[in-house]
Amino acid sequence: MNLENNIALVTGAGQGIGKTIALTLAQYGADVVIADINEATVSTVAHEVEAFGRRALPFVLDVVNLAACEEAIKKTIDTFGKLDILVNNAGITRDMVLLRMKEEQWDQVIAVNLKGTFNCTKAAIRYMFRNKYGRIINIASVTGAMGNPGQANYAASKAAIMGFTKAVAREYAHCGITVNAVAPGFIKTAMTDAIPDKEREAMIAMIPAQKLGMPEDVAHLVCFLASDLAAYITGQVIHVNGGLYM
Repeated sequence: MNLENNIALVTGAGQGIGKTIALTLAQYGADVVIADINEATVSTVAHEVEAFGRRALPFVLDVVNLAACEEAIKKTIDTFGKLDILVNNAGITRDMVLLRMKEEQWDQVIAVNLKGTFNCTKAAIRYMFRNKYGRIINIASVTGAMGNPGQANYAASKAAIMGFTKAVAREYAHCGITVNAVAPGFIKTAMTDAIPDKEREAMIAMIPAQKLGMPEDVAHLVCFLASDLAAYITGQVIHVNGGLYM
């Protein structure tokens, strides 16, 4: 699974699963654009990528802004000469039961999670189409497939990403571009670490594997889908959840 000579851009790469994806891509040989809205974290992660002997480009990016996404892709092309891999990972939650959910909570989640995926994909695919090659991996969620109380906005955004993935895959399969989605289940991150012990134990009890996943479980699948080993896989939603959804 060699990604040498590949250029990857990962959104939401400043922390959590996105950071692990960026570092794992670098471990497999890719040079990585670290895109995140947090200026402090992009520089830190970029240095960690460089520690693997790979080139890194930190880029402060608000994925809700189409012009900013286009600038990120242009900067990538100007710096590295091409873009092979796009990982749409940037996402937020604004959890609340539907009756109490504010309109802005709905709009914020749809804007970052769904529109952000659209913006980055639209900006990148122009170059990939021209080069007749590309790997796009969208980070969905098990919540988009099975729902979750208090997450109508998040579930809607992730379910929409699954449909978006399939549609774009059909549009561009003929020109060497694959588009797939990875749907993580409950993954051990700073967010799950902050959950009270009793609630976390209840979460784990729902999982047939009886444990939380690790960010690396997601990252290795992303790297596989980004590689030539997955050249004949497109339009798929692959779940990584220890059997939570089957």
